[in-house]
Amino acid sequence: MDSSSPQAVSAVPVGSTWGAKRNLVRVLWMLAGRTLFRLSMERADGFRCWLLRRFGAKIGRNVRVARSCLIDIPWTLDIGDGVQIGDRAILYALGPIRIGEGSRIGRFAHICAGSHDYTKRTFDLTRPPITIGRDCTIGPDAFVGPGLIVGDRAVIEARACLFKSADAGRVYAGNPAKPVEDGALAAGGARS
Repeated sequence: MDSSSPQAVSAVPVGSTWGAKRNLVRVLWMLAGRTLFRLSMERADGFRCWLLRRFGAKIGRNVRVARSCLIDIPWTLDIGDGVQIGDRAILYALGPIRIGEGSRIGRFAHICAGSHDYTKRTFDLTRPPITIGRDCTIGPDAFVGPGLIVGDRAVIEARACLFKSADAGRVYAGNPAKPVEDGALAAGGARS
């Protein structure tokens, strides 16, 4: 294969984008997250929230965070009152993640506020923020991509993959996620 063909061009690795101090804090969080956070008692939500706050997260009152959830960088989190984060959920918080009051993040859900600029040969890290409104439901194993806004009371159903922002009060399903109906589930009703 000749070196001028597109297949021969590869990404050029760059050094860390974090700096020495941030890398040290990340290492400390990795150690604390994999020991104190994960090994805490099942109902020790208060302790886990306290630990997240020590690492710079803004956490509201009555927040429940499962000990098995994976949080990459806590100091970019802003979590409102009454939020519930389920087992093995991933908050890939390279960029800011804001979760509004009363929202629920389901088991295995992946909230991904980080990516790479594939148009550049250096494959630069990007950190687009994610905002999840009030009283939203992110279903089990759902994916919310970088830079999106999930409107208040929106429902992202199980295994849905959201690549565009979600309107308030709508229900989304599929891959890519599309609106399936207005507000029945978001308003607390049952789907028939």
